[in-house]
Amino acid sequence: MKSFRENFMKAIFLSAACTSIAAVALICYFMFSSGLPTIARIGPAEFLLGRSWKPLNDLFGIFPMIIGSLWVTAGAMVVGVPVGLLTAVFLARFCPSRLYRMLKPAVELLAGIPSIVYGFFGLVVIVPILQELLGTNGKGIITASILLGIMILPTIIGVAEAAIRAVPESYYEGALALGATHERSVFTTVLPAAKSGILAAVILGVGRAIGETMAVIMVAGNQAVVPGSLTSGVRTLTANIVLEMGYATDLHRDALIATAVVLFAFILIINLSFSLIKRRMK
Repeated sequence: MKSFRENFMKAIFLSAACTSIAAVALICYFMFSSGLPTIARIGPAEFLLGRSWKPLNDLFGIFPMIIGSLWVTAGAMVVGVPVGLLTAVFLARFCPSRLYRMLKPAVELLAGIPSIVYGFFGLVVIVPILQELLGTNGKGIITASILLGIMILPTIIGVAEAAIRAVPESYYEGALALGATHERSVFTTVLPAAKSGILAAVILGVGRAIGETMAVIMVAGNQAVVPGSLTSGVRTLTANIVLEMGYATDLHRDALIATAVVLFAFILIINLSFSLIKRRMK
């Protein structure tokens, strides 16, 4: 009876794993089978490097969206990574237990807020502030970067804190025994030992930032042009798909699917790059 139960559960786990793999494979097949022929039809150079996105004129250049996605994601990393990592260090090594019981649920609550709510927050709070400070309409790269930086905080904080807590206590105690202060022990011994988990937190943050759509649509300006400054309006790859997929047909629809292929390739390249960096760090 025990052997039957074990074999039954193994079959369940194997089926779940195969289902997940099959789902990913089907998604990839759908995107690439529709997207790659479209890129070849439009022309890889014209599609990837073209600066005009005018579906009515059969112009499908996504270069402005690529630049917009890179700028917004980079800005979100500049805002979110330092704040997230320092918060994780504080929660793991410096935070009093009473304060931790309040801060930890608050951080977890941030992860449960819908992206549309973040978008409204950016629209009614961040945009007016930047309008006053910068003298612009408030919608652009800076606004989207700040909002995305806030949105990726729960992911970075949660994963980085878990990585820091996973470091053996003997590392910290050994640094103290050698005469290091509490702060020096944490930042020169514990954090380097947790670098793999911290890097994983950054990777997840990048994935969240580059894939976010609804909040970005509300604060980025959605202009399909190459941005001239950090205050310029931009349209990201994800926003381009969401804004036009509802009414797109024929080549226009296929071009949006091809845009999704490019986005998928970007995320894959980012993950592979971080994996190579992680191997070199080891």
